Amino acid sequence: MSARQNETSSSQEKLPTQGKFKKQLTLTDLTFIGLGAIFGSGWLFAASHVATIAGPAGIYSWIIGGLAVLLLGIVYCELGAALPKAGGVIRYPVFSHGELIGYLMGSITLIAFSSLIAIEVVAARQYAAAWFPSLNQVGTSSPSLSGWGLQFALLCFFFYLNYFSVKTFAKSNNIISIFKFMVPLLVIGVLFSFFKPENLTVQGIAPFGVTGVQAAISAGGIIFAYLGLTPIVSVAGEVENPQRTIPIALILSVVLSTIIYVLLQLAFMGSIPTELLAGGWGNIAQHFSLPYRDIALMLGVGWLAFLVVSDAVISPSGTGNIYMNATPRVVYGWARSGTLFNVFTRVDAESGIPRPALWLTFILSIFWTLPFPSWETLINVVSAALVLSYAIAPVTAAGLRRNAPHLYRPFYVRGFAVIAPLSFIISALIVYWSGWNTVSWLLGLQIVLFAVYVLCKKFVPVHNVSFKQQVFSSMWLIGFYVLTIVASYLGSFGGKQIVPQPWDTVMVAVMALLVFYWGAYTCLPKANLPADDDE
Repeated sequence: MSARQNETSSSQEKLPTQGKFKKQLTLTDLTFIGLGAIFGSGWLFAASHVATIAGPAGIYSWIIGGLAVLLLGIVYCELGAALPKAGGVIRYPVFSHGELIGYLMGSITLIAFSSLIAIEVVAARQYAAAWFPSLNQVGTSSPSLSGWGLQFALLCFFFYLNYFSVKTFAKSNNIISIFKFMVPLLVIGVLFSFFKPENLTVQGIAPFGVTGVQAAISAGGIIFAYLGLTPIVSVAGEVENPQRTIPIALILSVVLSTIIYVLLQLAFMGSIPTELLAGGWGNIAQHFSLPYRDIALMLGVGWLAFLVVSDAVISPSGTGNIYMNATPRVVYGWARSGTLFNVFTRVDAESGIPRPALWLTFILSIFWTLPFPSWETLINVVSAALVLSYAIAPVTAAGLRRNAPHLYRPFYVRGFAVIAPLSFIISALIVYWSGWNTVSWLLGLQIVLFAVYVLCKKFVPVHNVSFKQQVFSSMWLIGFYVLTIVASYLGSFGGKQIVPQPWDTVMVAVMALLVFYWGAYTCLPKANLPADDDE
């Protein structure tokens, strides 16, 4: 028996109640988890913001965003099919580059996932306030006491659905998802009946140029709307026939959502009364704070406006429920990497649920519903954080191809030499387009966490990888953070504009390409793979 297996056996002896994840999720369940995570509050807000930032060229922003997520999804297919482990989004970097990378990714992903639950609950309460104004404080969108009570009740309900069985969660999500998809399809069909092609050429296709197309991807809410891959990967250890199911579910989720998002954006812009465009696209968001509800009322389709508000309560709730399920798997994966308390590796023997991790998720989601000064800023940070957690996948997959060449890969990505670096470059650009305020705060925090890890090295667990090797194999990520901060400061997205467009984008793309190869070639000498019976 290997040292790793001895360690695993010893851990299980210490935890007699330790159970295993149960493989209960089908292709339908997993596809609905992906689509359900994607269709939250994002689609309900993004259309007017994208139109304001990019005009009709916002359609290209949706396509670029979809392409970026699809490329990352294809890379995740190779990882998820070869290593279907719970909390995989955290554990894959540990397998390829060591525990320090897992520590950094665990912290950033836990913040992003747990706050996403709260963001969706707050969105549901804000939409519900259209029918029950007492849920908001008078004259504001802040929650009243009854509004906060509704948010807390929703979180308790999500916790209940996820506490007893993953199948209970999956069935409830499938039912919610059916309604969530019916409404966007109805919106597309109705709005296209009012479609005016001349709207798309009032000021030209791209009135704000390439900069507008780029900025809309981050600032317009496009990436926030697309974030749905990691829940699929997080539950990989509970999927029936994962080698087949995970790739199909990932690709289906991204392709279907991209088609629907592009059609929604096109339908929205084409159905706006043309006279409202006399002053240009820059003020559209002011006329349509809730785009599809407002446009339906303006066009006299009251029943559609009612359905949109109904969906605006249900969709965020469904997405919040999905992240209440996915976040405990992230916590579990972080704990299994060896840099979080061992108690969070416990899985209930009867239900197959990581209940200590679920309790931590529940507490954090309540914390994020407390009043913070800038909720919009938080959403931008969360979006960039999740893109960063996605961006690690291409480097991880490249590293595993070097240090685990004989690992069985049921889904082997062809054209990897192009797809992997290209997906990393696009991810780096999306983070850069988030702007200086977000980049400096988020990446600066990660550098601080790295420093804390290094300073506390005597407390750092050393399993199969020495501390020196962990630091060596993670320096590419710290280098990426530092270079991105410098580029953001010099560039034109909230920076000093010392490097103007398009040279700032070229600069970040070249930097990302170099960092990708740096990360791929400084992986562990031998992959830190788990034992065969490791969940």
